[in-house]
Amino acid sequence: MPSRKNSARERDWIGGPQPDESPKERVDRELGELLEETRVVLPGVEILFGFLIILPFQFSEELTGFERTLYLGAFLSVSTGLALLVAATVEHRIRFRNLDKEEWLFRANRQMIAGSGFVAVGVVLTVYLVLETILGGMPAIVLAAVNAAIFAWFWLAGPLRRRSGARRS
Repeated sequence: MPSRKNSARERDWIGGPQPDESPKERVDRELGELLEETRVVLPGVEILFGFLIILPFQFSEELTGFERTLYLGAFLSVSTGLALLVAATVEHRIRFRNLDKEEWLFRANRQMIAGSGFVAVGVVLTVYLVLETILGGMPAIVLAAVNAAIFAWFWLAGPLRRRSGARRS
């Protein structure tokens, strides 16, 4: 794949070093990007978590043992994902003015990635639970597997592929 030079506007979106940007400015910019991404992701995760909290109080007697296990897996995955997505913000507040920003930024990045993974697992399990309840059997398995493949590609394999391609060029 041929490499091409990015315009200034494109560089603003790809997150790489900016021209004439000091290391401190880069960390500050990347910190702002991370916090903005957190603001975008959290409402959806919180809404999903809220629905999962309500489920056992509405339908617990109607769930089979298998469906209860699916529900618990989804609930705990989303809960863990939510904890990881918020962890960096909480640490930032607790360690106010006593923080190595760059070291914290790398840790926060790893927490966001791990949190996103747990959320993806929780969403796929929730999708499977809904499909199992409505369709049952093989259609539920196939559609949930397609959903899992979509998450795996767009949230993991695709970005890793583009990342390794960017390193080669």
